[in-house]
Formats: sequence, structure tokens, C-alpha cells
Amino acid sequence: MSNDASNDAAKAQEVLAKAKSAPNAIKFLFGGLSGMGATMVVQPLDLVKTRMQISGAGSGKKEYRNSFHCIQQIVSREGPLSLYKGIGAALLRQATYTTGRLGMYTYLNDLYKDRFDRNPNVVDSMAMGTIAGACGAFIGTPAEVALVRMTSDGRLPIAERRNYTNVANALTRITREEGLAALWRGSLPTVGRAMVVNMTQLASYSQFKTYFHEGPLQMEQGIKLHFCASMLSGLLTTMTSMPLDIAKTRIQNMKTVDGKPEYRGTTDVLLRVARQEGVFALWKGFTPYYCRLGPHTVLTFILLEQMNQGYNKYILGADTSSGL
Repeated sequence: MSNDASNDAAKAQEVLAKAKSAPNAIKFLFGGLSGMGATMVVQPLDLVKTRMQISGAGSGKKEYRNSFHCIQQIVSREGPLSLYKGIGAALLRQATYTTGRLGMYTYLNDLYKDRFDRNPNVVDSMAMGTIAGACGAFIGTPAEVALVRMTSDGRLPIAERRNYTNVANALTRITREEGLAALWRGSLPTVGRAMVVNMTQLASYSQFKTYFHEGPLQMEQGIKLHFCASMLSGLLTTMTSMPLDIAKTRIQNMKTVDGKPEYRGTTDVLLRVARQEGVFALWKGFTPYYCRLGPHTVLTFILLEQMNQGYNKYILGADTSSGL
């Protein structure tokens, strides 16, 4: 009889825990805030990554020997604060793109656990990551276009610079000078990249976290577990997404000469980069990309997990995690 009572009590607690979950609006809010917090730390690396991806475009002379040379040149020519050029666009991108993708993924992840009463497998996680990435990327493309242009502007000759004063000025001028559709320029490679990134990043993070927690290592829930899962997830994501990221950057930064765009599309960029600059140029800027994506992934997931746990504990009164 006592065993039955214990089982009933356990089931009652489980039902209560499921009933106490964060509203969807909170899930989206936490997703955006975690991405914005991480961006404040890694923005200089994102700028370096963008500059290196554009360097040597069209078989031109490479401006930078490596990431450290790129940083040195930027600081000496434009000043230390230029490493945070485009921070407004970067934060807007996180407020749109990351809010959408992490909020959607957390929502789908929680919905899956409630419906099937188990953790999602690899295929399920990849499917949810793909959907979340596509939604977030389409919403965040205008901020992405502004970010790429603002971070690359300093490398252009003075006469050719766009000289956007801030992200609002960038979005307004792009709309006025090039039309509203220009805000979604490169949306196909942006969405494609986001689908690959999120399919890899979110799914691998969930799977690495489950493996480290429930596998041979038996790691406790906490920052150490989140850090290890995030770094491996970031490395895998960097390897799979860089070619599409280069295509996205080149298309969003291209200019139209005599009514003819520099590139016809994603495939054209990839083929021309491989032919003119070498196949490995598709992974140009790998170090700053990973140094940016790795810590960004770590900080984003740690902040997201901590906010979720704090909300569950102090607002809902349930000491459980509804994280990824």
C-alpha cells in the first residue's frame, strides 16, 4: 500500500511539474536576451570573421594574413572602438533572429516532451532545429544585411563607403536607395545557413548534453555540463555551416554595377570562390568564426539555461529545468 501511495505521489508531482511551465512569451524573451548578452562579448570576432570572408573577393589581393593581422590592421587604421562597429545591428539581429529560433526550439522541445513523455532523439532534434532556424532567419535577415554592411564598411575606400551612422539609418537608407526587397537580399542563403546551423547546433547541443548527463560521465546539471556540450556543438556547427555563411556574406555585401549584381545566387558564389580562391577558401575565417561561434554558443546556452532555471525556481516554484 505504501508503494502505491509513493507512486501516486510521484505521478502527482510529475503532473504538477508539467503544469508549471513558462509561458511561450517568456521562452522567446529568454532566447533573445541570451543571444544579445553573448553578442556583447563576441562582436569583435564577428567583425573579424566578416572582414576575412570578404577579403580576396573576386580573386583580388588578400588584405589579411590571419585573424591576428586582421585585428591589428582594424585597430591601427580605424581605432579600437571600430571592433564594435555594427553592434546596434548585431543586437537587433539577436533580438529578432535568436528570439525567434531559440524561442521556437524551446517551445517545440517542451511540446515534444509533454506529448511523448521522453527526450527527443537525434532526428527529432534536427527537425525541430531546422524549423526554428528557418523561422528565426527570415525574421532576422534585415538586421543581418545591415550588420554585414556596417562591419565591412571600414575596409572600403573612403569614396565607396556607405557610412551608415547606426542600424536605423542603415535600414532606412537601404529601403530608400535600393527598395524594400533589398532588406531580404541573401535571404535564401541566410535561411539555408540558419537551417544548417540550427539543425546542427541545437540538435547536437541537446544530444551532447543528454550524453554527458546520462552517459558514462554522469555529469551533474550545471554550467560545466552546459559548457562542454556547447563547445562541441559550436565546433560541429562551424564545420558544417561556413560555406553557406561565406555565400551569405558575399551576397549581402555585393554591389550592383550597371544594373548587374556581382553574384547570381548561392551556388554561383560557392563555385566562384572555389574556382578563384581555392576550395579551402570556403572555410576562410574558420578561426574567428569558431572563436566567435564557440563562445557565443556557450554564453547563449548558459544564459538561457540559467534564466530558465531561475524562472522555474523563483517564479514557478518548481526546481526543474525546461531548457534545451
